[in-house]
Amino acid sequence: MAPMSNVFEQVPAEVRRERILAMVLEQEFVRVADLSTAFGISDVTARADLDALEGRNMLRRVRGGAMAVGKRLREEPSFEEALSTSAIEKALIGEAAAALVNDGESITLDVGTTTTFIARALAARTELAEVVVFTNGLNIALELEGAIPRLTVVLTGGTLRRRQHSLVDPLAHHIFDRINTCTVFLGCNGVHPEAGITNINLPEAEMKQRMLRAAAQRVVVADGSKIGQIQLAAVAPISEVDLLITGPSADPRVLAALRERGLRVEVVGP
Repeated sequence: MAPMSNVFEQVPAEVRRERILAMVLEQEFVRVADLSTAFGISDVTARADLDALEGRNMLRRVRGGAMAVGKRLREEPSFEEALSTSAIEKALIGEAAAALVNDGESITLDVGTTTTFIARALAARTELAEVVVFTNGLNIALELEGAIPRLTVVLTGGTLRRRQHSLVDPLAHHIFDRINTCTVFLGCNGVHPEAGITNINLPEAEMKQRMLRAAAQRVVVADGSKIGQIQLAAVAPISEVDLLITGPSADPRVLAALRERGLRVEVVGP
């Protein structure tokens, strides 16, 4: 039987590093010795993994280990808890995003509180017609119900997550393997120049990845509190996003770094 360290070191480095990053985010600080024990790897490999993650600004190396950057992994808030947070900013983002939609287009509207404000703004656009909206959010569908038949609303199906009223795998992904939409409006929990677009939970992150692949134009909507944050689940690098719509509370230094990486950024509000 192969030694434990050899077994774990045969795992692809990127997979192991994602797990290490999750551990750092959860505990805020980890020692090299902790990683060696947890992953069955040598201290040399653990240090190399931490150095690689620090090189991508995903954590900060300190003597003997590493510390998290941004907010630590936290319990996911319920949809209702998050809806009132930064509500004015999210409403402005929603209006700006909805203004991008034209008659006859097909769009994907991700689950989330900011995308809920997009749905409300779309429903309020009484001149808009023949738009097809694909969504994995039960509440998104209900927000748009009053706009039928001007809008056609298609739910993905799948397994219901109770905290976000979202539909995820198994089964939810099949529809995105068979469609090509004009635009996806994607919510998230973190936007970072190095770490890219990230999310608190893995099941929704996988759905977001499929939504991105199925859309011609990829728009991320995130209030200012999400800018500069790194969360557990990687969704996409900045290079795979066409536009970020955010609010005035976003850190201008992070926005400048995002623009330097070629991302188009629109800041709504004063």
